[in-house]
Amino acid sequence: CCAGIKHWLGVKQGEDSEYHYEYTACDSLGSRWRVAVPHTPGLCTDLPDPVKGTECSFSCKAGEFLDMKTQSCKSCAEGRYSLGTGIRFDEWDEMPHGFANIATNLEVDDSFSESLENCTTSRWVPLGDYIASNTDECTATLMYAVSLKQSGTVSFEYIYPDSSIVFEFFVQNDQCQPTVEESRWMRTTEKGWEFHSVELSRGNNVLYWRTTAFSVWSKIPKPVLVRNVGITGVAYTSECFPCKAGTYASKSGSSFCQLCPANSYSTKGATSCQKCEPETYSEQGSASCKPRPPCTDKDYFYTHTACDGNGETQLMFKWAEPKICNEDLHAAVKLPPSGVKMKCPPCNPGFFKSNASTCEPCPYGSHSNGSGNTCFPDWLKSWNTVACDPSCVSDSVVSAVSGWEVAGDYIYTAAGASDNDFMILTLVIPGFSPPQSVMDDTENKEVARITFVFETVCSVNCELYFMVGVNSRTNTPVETWNGSKGKQSYTYIIEKNSTMSFTWAFQRTAYHDAGRKYTNDVAKIYSINVTNVMDGVASYCRLCALESSGSSCTSCPPGNYIDRDSGACRSCIPNTYLKAHQPYGSQACIPCGPGTKNNKIHSLCYNDCHLSFSNTGHTLEYDFSALANRTSFASGPSFTSKGLKYFHHFNFSLCGNHGRKTATCTDNVTDIRVLDREAEYSKSVTSYVCQSIIVPSDMRGYKTVVSSQPVSLADRFVGVTTESTLDNITSLPHYFPAESGNLPDVIFFYRSSDVTQTCSTGRATAIRMRCNLLKTGSGMLSVPKYCPDATCDGCTFHFLWETSEACALCSTNDYHAIISACIGGIQRTTYIWREPKQCAGGIPLPEQKIRICKTMDFWLKVGISAGTCAAILLTVLTCYFCKKNQKLEYKYSKLVMNATSKDSELPAADSCAIMEGEDAEDDLLFTSKKSLFGKIKSFTSKRTSDGFDSVPLKTSSGTTDMDL
Repeated sequence: CCAGIKHWLGVKQGEDSEYHYEYTACDSLGSRWRVAVPHTPGLCTDLPDPVKGTECSFSCKAGEFLDMKTQSCKSCAEGRYSLGTGIRFDEWDEMPHGFANIATNLEVDDSFSESLENCTTSRWVPLGDYIASNTDECTATLMYAVSLKQSGTVSFEYIYPDSSIVFEFFVQNDQCQPTVEESRWMRTTEKGWEFHSVELSRGNNVLYWRTTAFSVWSKIPKPVLVRNVGITGVAYTSECFPCKAGTYASKSGSSFCQLCPANSYSTKGATSCQKCEPETYSEQGSASCKPRPPCTDKDYFYTHTACDGNGETQLMFKWAEPKICNEDLHAAVKLPPSGVKMKCPPCNPGFFKSNASTCEPCPYGSHSNGSGNTCFPDWLKSWNTVACDPSCVSDSVVSAVSGWEVAGDYIYTAAGASDNDFMILTLVIPGFSPPQSVMDDTENKEVARITFVFETVCSVNCELYFMVGVNSRTNTPVETWNGSKGKQSYTYIIEKNSTMSFTWAFQRTAYHDAGRKYTNDVAKIYSINVTNVMDGVASYCRLCALESSGSSCTSCPPGNYIDRDSGACRSCIPNTYLKAHQPYGSQACIPCGPGTKNNKIHSLCYNDCHLSFSNTGHTLEYDFSALANRTSFASGPSFTSKGLKYFHHFNFSLCGNHGRKTATCTDNVTDIRVLDREAEYSKSVTSYVCQSIIVPSDMRGYKTVVSSQPVSLADRFVGVTTESTLDNITSLPHYFPAESGNLPDVIFFYRSSDVTQTCSTGRATAIRMRCNLLKTGSGMLSVPKYCPDATCDGCTFHFLWETSEACALCSTNDYHAIISACIGGIQRTTYIWREPKQCAGGIPLPEQKIRICKTMDFWLKVGISAGTCAAILLTVLTCYFCKKNQKLEYKYSKLVMNATSKDSELPAADSCAIMEGEDAEDDLLFTSKKSLFGKIKSFTSKRTSDGFDSVPLKTSSGTTDMDL
């Protein structure tokens, strides 16, 4: 696994043309023998006898070599050098002896093998003074094996500008076990060559420089460059090495070679440098001289002198250093005359012109717009704002490392020694003094913000980098602009109250060709504004709240705005959030979006994962609390042209934690150990939704996931609704077709504060929550089939989240009752969900209810019994009324018989009258027996015309019937 590479340093020293000396391997006592080895195989005559060699721990000092013939150390001759116990590789015209250069593809999907390109050409390439890595998805490994007789070191210089390449350096022993793991992952560089050194253990060591690019965009990453590889700890070196061309060693016993100064050159093994002819030139460390070209307008630049006592400045023209052009040649331009006086530009806001016509900062408690010579007192104080135009700020705040010059209204990048030089400008802020309302806001982390206006003019592939460093940590690029960009503004939010460094770096071209061809390509910065700077200056006064005495300012409590009329603090109404930087008037309280509410200090609006919506006359309640924890989702695998597999990985925190965003994405390319944990020096973003590029890499037997290019997709909660559009963010329904009849989806809308060149208003995210009872727990996330990367325009991201937790809470409207028949005197009431069921959780189904009931047989028996009783009762009543009717007939007949002849007289009293309740002695006899029906008929048919009934009676003799 170590590729069988062994390079034993210093084992050959030719004494003559027939043989050379070598040492045998050391025995257990540390002894060895010096033997003569013939150059011609098989020649064994006339060779010196073996002699006792020096002890194995023997070594020579730097600048010396071991003379094998005398077995003693001698000084290197002039023009040569030695490390004593080491070796240096500083010439890369070809691959040095002992290095292995291999390319492999460690992570290729089998299904993609048909289109896999060959990796044999993806190797480290020697380019003279350095060696460059590959820039594709293959894994290029540069290996070197060395055996050390004592502890030593390996050191090298490198340039690692692009985090789209994973660059690692590690050491393994002869058992292929890593010996140095903590320094494995190299860090990106921003200021040119960086030095790196690692300690080596005694014994066999295999050194690995390994790179794998994974740029998933069309841009080709910049290669890693390595030079000046030095190794110490070998027992000895048996020869001195000649100085490479462009360097020299004027003395014997040198441990290194010096670079030839500019306008001079040397050949290999030189003891001194030769001066170039007047019409030629050379850079430092050159191996030859080049003809001087005629001077053009690209070879000079202009700058302004400091303002004099009259408030005037002089325009000065200078040749770009080092000067390589010849102004005496035909068609060469001359340097324009300097000294033209101009009126000094006004001071920056917050500064005033002193008697010496220099710009001085206004003292505390005053302000200035920069146009005058005095500062005005702040009758109403507020937090300070610093506005820095580099033409007037002191060098202790803004420093141009190289190449930035002032030009009155702006600063710009002058010509450098070479077009690939970085022109670096740095601004250091010691700390910030944010207002109390900002300090009290624990959810919104904005402490301050930096805004700058810039412009780039480029004819080739120039780049402007903006980098941020915290507490002297390595600067991290936060934005890059390629090519020409019109005058525009950029704002960066500062979320930590620490010492901050802001760096602007401009590079005309990435090609490492010496010379100046594109000096007209420039970057200009017109203004830099940083808010809430500690001990900063003020450009104007802001309205503030007054104390009860009305004489001085006071801070309003969190969530309060300043009334413009009275100067008093007023509390924002519910469901609004306050503009922290402009808290004036009731209009500063901005209404929250639908489905959201404000936090305690009215600094933001959030959703607590509980919602209520009206739908067809019913109120639907939602509870997304089970989805509040962070959730991850990766789109389907994608492949680069070389077959490298990568994923678009998303982290979600649907509701956050009362406004605190909990989803984090990290860039761990420069230190893979920081994956899934925060590191101050790593680039990471925290948001409601964030995205990163994930590359799974199988590296030497253990799995390591590479996360890169994190971006925030959701910094601010806009609202949650069932409508498809909110705040100009549209979640198109056809992206995620739904079945007809289903309840509408609940859509969460977010916005990101990151403004990019493509997304001028920032990114936006829409998450559709769809009820699916078949997907329990966290459910399933998906992206539109039209946009496999979740976005079709690069600015708005769309997701569908299907889960049972997205269903409305069940209520009494979601079930109905079924009443069974009465069986065995028992009746059951069962409750079931309405179909299709579209709810989850909430109230449970009621338990089955059971009650006692009467069957049909029982009621039939009751009916028959009641009917029988009614018939008997009716018969009895009929008999009773018949008997009663007979009595009435008799009484009536007696009355008729005893009636007088005169209708007006009452009948005489009958001495034998039947008293009420007594029975008649004589029975009433009918001429014939009739049925009940016949009697009734006779009553109705024998009524006379005068209204009386005729009753047949029998005389006392019983012979004659009469009708009365």
